[in-house]
Amino acid sequence: MSLLDAGTALLRRLDAERAHDLAIAGLKYLPLSATRDDPILKTGVAGLSLSNPVGLAAGLDKNAVAIRGLAGLGFGFVECGSVTPRPQAGNPRPRLFRLEEDRAVINRMGFNNDGLEAFAARLDRRPPGVVVGANLGANKDAEDRIADYETGLRRLGGRADYMTVNVSSPNTPGLRGLQTVEALEPLLARIKAARPVDRPVFLKIAPDLSGEDIGRIVEASLAYGLDGLIVSNTTLDRPDTLKSTHAGEAGGLSGAPLQARAAMALAAAVEASAGRLPLIAVGGIPDGAEAYARIRAGASAVQLYSALIFEGPGLVRRIKADLAARLRADGFSTVAEAVGTAR
Repeated sequence: MSLLDAGTALLRRLDAERAHDLAIAGLKYLPLSATRDDPILKTGVAGLSLSNPVGLAAGLDKNAVAIRGLAGLGFGFVECGSVTPRPQAGNPRPRLFRLEEDRAVINRMGFNNDGLEAFAARLDRRPPGVVVGANLGANKDAEDRIADYETGLRRLGGRADYMTVNVSSPNTPGLRGLQTVEALEPLLARIKAARPVDRPVFLKIAPDLSGEDIGRIVEASLAYGLDGLIVSNTTLDRPDTLKSTHAGEAGGLSGAPLQARAAMALAAAVEASAGRLPLIAVGGIPDGAEAYARIRAGASAVQLYSALIFEGPGLVRRIKADLAARLRADGFSTVAEAVGTAR
């Protein structure tokens, strides 16, 4: 066990949010890795050039304070946020729960962050050579939530390598309503008008949508020029298999119990998009086997978060090594060649 993984085991003895804060504080000082990725892992998504297809999902580094350290863990891209135009404290504590028996997490953080100006200033100082995404949210008390996304797109357009419009968090009341047919087209029309022309913009969707709804989102995203979908966010579902005493807590569930639902949402997006829209898979990816399965199912890249809590930061390098081995064993010379081959 590495020192980083040993540190993760110690942090799991603490309150979940306290452990999270300490992990971010420590990651600020982790250096960039000098180790180069296996060339077979080099890939691209929506014009982004990635040294590997394993990214960090939004939520871990909400304020873009630990980009260097997170990149040092071996991620091919790092998504920070969610960030809202104005700082906000989020929901009352406790609001983050580890479900140890289920290898899962429930959070109802509520977009707690330092706000757009602090976030932008940190992106201005970010280390070179790291692909960084900004996950955009809306303030809880915003009268016009779409305007909050417009503000984020305009402010960060020249700073982040890509931006994600997050309309799928379950922890801001009413936010998921922006995924409905009635709300989606006005949202996407205004995003199209506000977005920078030289940066990809993705939409992050919920795993609780029906296949029909995902199909509508795909078509609308194509019509309004979005560059891809991130599939998917946390779920409001509570499987009967959950064992933890925290299983009844309100909020979004992530980790192992999300795996099947996230994979189903990806399958619906793959079917609807038919190769016309890049997809990034996230949710319940604990190892190289599942990462490879999502890529072969049709995802161009994957993202992790909750699995790091249980598997430790060494997980990123283990997944990359496993992916490289699986690609070679199946006769692929690039990640892109493997995308969608299981269909």
